[in-house]
Amino acid sequence: MSNKSIALIVKFVMTFIAALFTLGFMNDISLLWILIISSAATVINYILGDLVILPNIGNVISSFIDGLLVVAIAYMFELFVPGLNLTITPIILLGLLVAVSELFFHTFILGLIGITPKEK
Repeated sequence: MSNKSIALIVKFVMTFIAALFTLGFMNDISLLWILIISSAATVINYILGDLVILPNIGNVISSFIDGLLVVAIAYMFELFVPGLNLTITPIILLGLLVAVSELFFHTFILGLIGITPKEK
């Protein structure tokens, strides 16, 4: 298994656990929707956050942006999926959990995949 595959799996598991605790337990959202939201957030955060923003800006700001992206993704699902009924508090808590976990994940990914911050 490649390093990028391992990184994506770890990122998905972190996002899924955060979504399970916030959206699942606080909003009683089905496991299927948690999987869908976590999958979308993982792919978008990996492409934008880890491959584009992290090398250019750095760990702390990239982690914050990853948290904001998860909030935006969950809110988009709330807007466009009838009957999903997400509330704002679990969505914000999801963003905070993802942002904090991304601080540690970025340290892991920088060593595993070899993404290096660009010289300024």
